Amino acid sequence: MALRFLGTTSEHGNCPTLYEIEETGDLIVQGDLLTDPKHLAQLRDVKESEAFVVIPRELLTRYAPKE
Repeated sequence: MALRFLGTTSEHGNCPTLYEIEETGDLIVQGDLLTDPKHLAQLRDVKESEAFVVIPRELLTRYAPKE
């Protein structure tokens, strides 16, 4: 499956970055892992295969598809 780069608010190639899986329209977000134990403890229904990243709101408001 091909990824399409949507945009980034980072400088010098760091994260965060937003991509789209072209065939499905699903989004992939690249960002720093959420590591704060207080925040992790508040997450619900977490599967072992899941990870959580911190995304600046600006990245989504600027680059997330509007449809």
